[in-house]
Amino acid sequence: MLLNKKLLLVFSTIVVCFLSGCAEKQKLEDGSELINKNQFVFATSGEFKPFSYINDDLTMSGFDIEVGEAIAKEMGLEPVQKRIKFKGIVEGVKTGRADAAVASHTINPQRSKHVSFSTPYYYSGPKIFTRPDSKIRTVEDLKGKEVAVAKGSTYADTASKYTDKIKTYDSDITALKALSSGRHDAVITDFVTGKTAEKEGFEIKGQQLINRSEQAIVLPQDNPKLLKRVNETLEQLRENGTLTQISIKYFGEDITKKSE
Repeated sequence: MLLNKKLLLVFSTIVVCFLSGCAEKQKLEDGSELINKNQFVFATSGEFKPFSYINDDLTMSGFDIEVGEAIAKEMGLEPVQKRIKFKGIVEGVKTGRADAAVASHTINPQRSKHVSFSTPYYYSGPKIFTRPDSKIRTVEDLKGKEVAVAKGSTYADTASKYTDKIKTYDSDITALKALSSGRHDAVITDFVTGKTAEKEGFEIKGQQLINRSEQAIVLPQDNPKLLKRVNETLEQLRENGTLTQISIKYFGEDITKKSE
């Protein structure tokens, strides 16, 4: 009986390690650590068009994807996409399922308790979207209204300042589709994502831009050398124009530079 208990304990430990990604990482010459020595495994959701979305062959494309790939190549590594539901991405990086997340995360104090952030790689902000016939214009009009947001996003915190009627979806696009089809009173999401959905025929209209935010790459707190390396790489991509080129390709404007 005692032997069986010991075997069960060992097996349980192995399973936990497998699920949490606790395999030993590969240390590089500069002291940074990676899951696999020659690869940069970056997480994103694939549910945040045009930042990340899924192709017919189940690969992902989008602004975040190309930024992640550019970072990997600049560091001399093979880029590897890792799809994780947005609400689980921070935990996934924290537990070693990915080396980093290039997934449009807003820098905020709550997340900073658990992970590290790179320097911003683009600047955005939450915006109110409604149906075209709505009378909602500003945050003051949201009182008592039902607002939909993506799970795990900072937009739920933003919405809670103005209403207690909040509905959550797995992705911003799903929330915007629900709004377009007649559900809920408004959606709060990134203004670029909403604008893209509007151009694609969603029956929605942008209203007030609530504030500005900084989006950054998420990295484990116990890997400061990798954080340093990613920040240096981002600076190189800014200086050589790569970030600007990727931004203009997807948005027709440069969102990688802070507005004056």
